[in-house]
Amino acid sequence: MPMALSFEELIPSNQQKSHLYAIAIRSALTISTLLVALSVPFFGLVMSLVGSLLTMLVAFIIPCACFLSIVRGKITWLQGSLCALIIAVGVATVGVGTSSSLAQIIQNLS
Repeated sequence: MPMALSFEELIPSNQQKSHLYAIAIRSALTISTLLVALSVPFFGLVMSLVGSLLTMLVAFIIPCACFLSIVRGKITWLQGSLCALIIAVGVATVGVGTSSSLAQIIQNLS
């Protein structure tokens, strides 16, 4: 979506009312993604590796770490403990997901 919106900003202002350009841009992006997925070996496994790393990082670890750094010294013991628990669960999940993805990639390579 961000790439499509960026490309749509390049459409001349007198042509922006036409949805034909937006449809063409989004179709081209979808087809190019499909071609990359079909041509790159283990694309699904690489995406699962990236997903396991980034999803937990963005959803759990970074928000709690930022919260702890912003309100340092002003939170209760319970809030700090819960944030630490969420970060620990996120790190453990990243470890399990990453090791599982890497094991599948290595298995398919050999």
